[in-house]
Amino acid sequence: MDTTVNGTTAHLGPDPETTAAEFVRDGLGLTGTKTACNAGVCGSCTLLVDGTPAASCLLPATALEGRTVTTVEGLAARGPHPVQRAFAAHDAMQCGYCTPGFVVEAAAFVDRHRAAHGDTEPAREEIADAMAGHLCRCGAYPGIYAAIAAACAGKHDRDGDAAPPRAEAAEKAAGRARYTTDIRPEGCWEAVIVRSTRAHAVVAAVDAGGAPHVDLLGADRTVRYVGQPVLAVAAPTPAKARAAAAQVAVDYRDLPAALDPATAHRPDAPVVYPARAERRAAPAHAEGGVPPARWRGNVRGPFSLNWRGATAVDRIRKAARTGDPLLVTGVFSTSVQAHTPLEPHACVARWDDSGHLHIHASTQTVMALAAAAADRWGLPREHVHVTAEHVGGGFGAKAGLRVENVAAVELARITGAPVRLVFDRAAELTDAGHRPGARIEVGLLAGADGGLAALTMDAYSDGGASIGGTVAIMGRLVYGHAPRRLRDFDVVTHRPPGAPFRGPNGAQLLWALEQSVDEAAHRLGEDPIALRRRWDGNPKRRALYDWAAALPVWRERSTGAASGRFRRGVGVAAANWIYLLDSSTAVDLVVEDGAVVAETAVQDIGTGARSVVAEVVRGELGLPAGRVRVRAGSSDLAYAPSSNGSRTTASVGPAARDAAEKLREEARRRRAGGSGGLDAAALAALEGVRVRGGRRRDRRGYATPFPLPDGGALGRGFTGAVHVMEVEVDTLLGRVRPTRCWAGIAAGRMYADRPARNQCEGGVVQGIGYALYEQRRDDPHTGAVLTSDLEEYRIPGIGDTPEITVHFHEEGWDHVPGGGVGIGEVSTIGVAAAVGNAVYDATGWRPHDLPIRPDRLLEGIGAK
Repeated sequence: MDTTVNGTTAHLGPDPETTAAEFVRDGLGLTGTKTACNAGVCGSCTLLVDGTPAASCLLPATALEGRTVTTVEGLAARGPHPVQRAFAAHDAMQCGYCTPGFVVEAAAFVDRHRAAHGDTEPAREEIADAMAGHLCRCGAYPGIYAAIAAACAGKHDRDGDAAPPRAEAAEKAAGRARYTTDIRPEGCWEAVIVRSTRAHAVVAAVDAGGAPHVDLLGADRTVRYVGQPVLAVAAPTPAKARAAAAQVAVDYRDLPAALDPATAHRPDAPVVYPARAERRAAPAHAEGGVPPARWRGNVRGPFSLNWRGATAVDRIRKAARTGDPLLVTGVFSTSVQAHTPLEPHACVARWDDSGHLHIHASTQTVMALAAAAADRWGLPREHVHVTAEHVGGGFGAKAGLRVENVAAVELARITGAPVRLVFDRAAELTDAGHRPGARIEVGLLAGADGGLAALTMDAYSDGGASIGGTVAIMGRLVYGHAPRRLRDFDVVTHRPPGAPFRGPNGAQLLWALEQSVDEAAHRLGEDPIALRRRWDGNPKRRALYDWAAALPVWRERSTGAASGRFRRGVGVAAANWIYLLDSSTAVDLVVEDGAVVAETAVQDIGTGARSVVAEVVRGELGLPAGRVRVRAGSSDLAYAPSSNGSRTTASVGPAARDAAEKLREEARRRRAGGSGGLDAAALAALEGVRVRGGRRRDRRGYATPFPLPDGGALGRGFTGAVHVMEVEVDTLLGRVRPTRCWAGIAAGRMYADRPARNQCEGGVVQGIGYALYEQRRDDPHTGAVLTSDLEEYRIPGIGDTPEITVHFHEEGWDHVPGGGVGIGEVSTIGVAAAVGNAVYDATGWRPHDLPIRPDRLLEGIGAK
């Protein structure tokens, strides 16, 4: 049986179980086609079969017999397709893992549209309909809209003069970018993790049936949630590995389980961590360590951070006794939000003949992973080589030495072969981390003078078997110095543990706090933006309030009660966030073949780290785009920070600038180049020269004296955001549709403008998902995660995306080298609250629980 792939005849095997995706990826090595959901939901595996888009993860390879297949690589066989040029030009991507599927589908749509309508732009709704079968977890939809519209209008039929705004854009649009899931060395074995089917049990025995395996349980042999890794097996092929995993027999001795956070605090509830040593080893869902607190059964806390706490409590209690109308009280709740990056957690490990360990990993922490691996396996640090050339999203969940790394490395040692381990989507949605849910009790009192008189907040975090809730204490960092008592509790259960997620604990805080502030404004009869501006002393956010207040959508909003089926509302929410930095960061510049190559270990998870380095070097040296390349994502390169904690830009940007200054100084020393930059002759004279730049070691003025466990530091000052959201509420069906959003961000200089805007747009999209759709559901009897695929766990698609305008306030960061810091977290944590306040503006009903589901909305407005 034969088929034609990208113009070449290819032989199909007889196995009816082989999918078309497996055939092109594993059989032909065309790894531009991705697999993410294996259920036909996400679109990343899209191929053209006889010119028609098809989900290749569901299509048997045998169905390709006698047909013509085009992959993303084939679209560029005679030069890039206009869609590929457009995606690169409009930065219609972030991590890029979903990009090939979007590009293939968009190419078919653009060709059809132009054949029928000529070079005209389609309506936004047409593009949304055409791309409805595709998902982008990063939320790069605004760029995708723009790229497809421009390609339909014939604006990208030829290569443009301007370089794409993202350094690796052309690679991603053409399917050439290589991810860990694309790595399959010769002789590679496949590994599968066998996971617990019990929420709480002691594992008495395991029979692996003779397959090479590694035990993944702790010394107590106890499983504490359904989906916990028990052991991993390996075999020469994926099918044999799955068969070996299916044959593993686990002897469980079942124990009672605490599955409901609403009852886990009771004295008779089964205890998740009965021993002190177990409590100390509990996984954490926070970044930067877990604050100390007492345990009482399954409740850990309180951990408090107060300011005149007794005064705050006295004022709140007195206001409650007297029925003060300016006292706002409420109980708010948030649901679990899964990270679910489209590239699943993955690792490929091998040992070479000299005892060096080579790890390809989908990780946010290349250097930290290398250090942890060296420590675990007793190796010199220089004998561990971690590579993450491209990473298909992370959002906080891919940090450190994880179970997929341990299993792959140990099995590679046992088998003597490279071993590849990739999570399936069920594992990704169960045991790859999540933003914990929370129950938040708020008391907020406005004074007779209109000031903030007191704030109390008790937050109960639901991170499953993990700890680290700091939801309430984040409230110490906003709205001045009014008295406040802030207490955090963790309620642990026999359910999967959480992990840091893009602004850990911040989104939960702001969902409750920003709606309470909004309610206070309504009770005072004051403009919600004006009230925030009075209460908030941060000058950078005050500039954002002035910008937001001047928006026509805000000035012209209706303040009366809306009526009719479809009701429009406008809401606002502010956000405050920290940033981190790593003063050990370095960037090497080497002149090779007439170009400057920047080398840095930093992993680019889609946040634009390569582009930051490239833009700095180009700008400092006056070089065109073609003369600067970035080599990144390897622990063998110059030290770089992790991609979390909004630290990457604040660390690599100044290091790249320092390296460029040193190279320019070397050019002056050699009398090569002029004041306008380095020309070809200067680069020729510098051929082979290598310089290293780093962050300024003297951290006075921009870093606090508080070091972090991973070697970084807390930066001085806070980033800020103000989101203004417009929604349309369908009061018949209970649906909320965000229509427009304005995102104001205060984080200083934007090193790479378009990728920065893209990240902020993606933050809005993820915040909308948190507000309206995303909710993990568990079986109340077994603890199994029920939302274990992307049909059941709903993330936003392109049609859910409003029109988004991003505004950068870049002043106020002169004390920071480079003048700018990270934006990945502050750009998303306040979005859900802005949606909630807009729903209130539209309906008069204030949502307290996330997500704002249709049934909740209909019940709420019906009761009102």
